[in-house]
Amino acid sequence: MPGFLLILITALFFPGIILRTKSILSGRKGPGVFQPVKDIYVLLSKGSVFSRTTSLVFQIAPVITLSCIISSLLVIPFANQNAIISFEGDFVFFSYMLALGKFFAIIAALDTGSSFEGMGANREAFFSMLVEPAFFILMATFAMFTGFTSFSDIFSHFFITGNHYVLIYSIIGFYLFIQIALIENSRLPVDDPKTHLELTMIHEVMILDNSGFDKALIHLGTYLKFAVYGSLMYNVIVPSEWNIYLQIALFFAVQAFFGIIVGFVESFRARNKMNKNPKFILTISAIAIIAFMIILVLTEKLNQ
Repeated sequence: MPGFLLILITALFFPGIILRTKSILSGRKGPGVFQPVKDIYVLLSKGSVFSRTTSLVFQIAPVITLSCIISSLLVIPFANQNAIISFEGDFVFFSYMLALGKFFAIIAALDTGSSFEGMGANREAFFSMLVEPAFFILMATFAMFTGFTSFSDIFSHFFITGNHYVLIYSIIGFYLFIQIALIENSRLPVDDPKTHLELTMIHEVMILDNSGFDKALIHLGTYLKFAVYGSLMYNVIVPSEWNIYLQIALFFAVQAFFGIIVGFVESFRARNKMNKNPKFILTISAIAIIAFMIILVLTEKLNQ
């Protein structure tokens, strides 16, 4: 439960940290840290407008997407405490709950009958399909390293395996989770959330027909997904047996650091050409395979 609450709290200020970082780096005053939360409040107070071409699918998709993301939070542990729900192979449940939410977002975009939203949905599905192997290879690597297949057991035993190379695995895992999070949340270098050119938009073009309360739910889901991946990054670099108060402080520090990294990337890195994105995403899977092979060699499992 503490981890669940910490993720919810972090999601409130995470997008504001990105905005503040980008504003400072560009020499602008910019909005405050809680400006995205104020925007959400305004959207929640507005009604939703639905096109006559859409069906019930379009109306229920934002709620289902947010529900799936919240459900995925239930298997994320914090410190030495188990997640609210923990079972063998729960990282598969985590991945496919997020996939189910994205599926409804995609079919909602297709339901509008817009060729632009269909184009964005196509790209969203394609990029998610390409990055999925990277996540599963990484989690399989951690499972082989610790001997467990649930988030709670993997992260509680990650730093007490007695292996001298655990720092290498932590750095690789931290890097891969950052890249996966950027792709899953449609950020640079794969997608630019601030672009207004419909031919190059991915996630933003998918939600052009959403408004008011529904759009607020979509943005809340995005903020939560960032906080979720930030929590996974925290778990692979902070030992679970440390003092609980230090753990809480480090949790917020890691989440803030992740937000700053996103701000730096979006301030100094150009967006990839669309035809370069598949190669970029497959490179992430290749790095995950390298990490898998490194553990095979260093743990001498190839000789077994």
